[in-house]
Amino acid sequence: MPGTVNLYDNAYSHYGEEVYRDVRVDTYGEDLGQTGWTTTEESLEIPRSLRLTPALEALEIGCGSGRYALQIAATIGCGLQGLDLNAPGIQNANRLAKEQNLAARVCFEVADCSGPLPFPDSSFGAAFSNDVLCHIPGRLALLRQVFRVLKTGAHFLFSDALIIGGVVSHEEIATRSSIGYYLFSPPGENERLLEFAGFRVLSVLDTTKNAAALSLRWRDARQKRSGALTAIEGKMNFDGLQQFLSNVHTLTSERRLLRLLYLAQKR
Repeated sequence: MPGTVNLYDNAYSHYGEEVYRDVRVDTYGEDLGQTGWTTTEESLEIPRSLRLTPALEALEIGCGSGRYALQIAATIGCGLQGLDLNAPGIQNANRLAKEQNLAARVCFEVADCSGPLPFPDSSFGAAFSNDVLCHIPGRLALLRQVFRVLKTGAHFLFSDALIIGGVVSHEEIATRSSIGYYLFSPPGENERLLEFAGFRVLSVLDTTKNAAALSLRWRDARQKRSGALTAIEGKMNFDGLQQFLSNVHTLTSERRLLRLLYLAQKR
């Protein structure tokens, strides 16, 4: 049934445990605290797409454990503000920021991004969100909020792994939605909403094959460590998450659900 499988609380609460680190390394090739469909190559490209510089402050919507945001801040030298609804994730992110001596220019806070963002107008020089907007109700309202807090000319990048590309059964939708709230979109809808919110769409990149590959590697990496993970998560949750990952792989490899990467600019 939808909403019965716990992915994020387990991933963030047990972030530092070796078994979860090993799963991330097997899945992505590098441990950035990932829980989505962003490859390491895509992670490296995001700062270039956003034109980040040390003079800019960036906003990440759905920062999770904070590891990726901290890597960007450390590499580029920019300031960064991360928002997420998951309290264990934010707790972990702020702990990592202190450990890495980045707390002076990187901050994370719990926030419900379906409402007004807690920042003044024109606060940020860039914004990004990896596989998170599909979890947040009211997409047009959120895009308008992102537009509001960005400076003129700033870039906004986000990915959406729930673009409908073919026929999907109600059982498949239930399994795909089993870890929480989800929005499924028809092709062209994100472009329409971005334009309606005031953005200019710069590019749309199909990254579906990455989601197909990562979901399979993630499932297999977890299966190799089934004993340790079952001890932490419980058998029902472990099996449910394995079924979820198999479902993602099937739907993306058959291109019945697509993952697209959008780059837009505030006019």
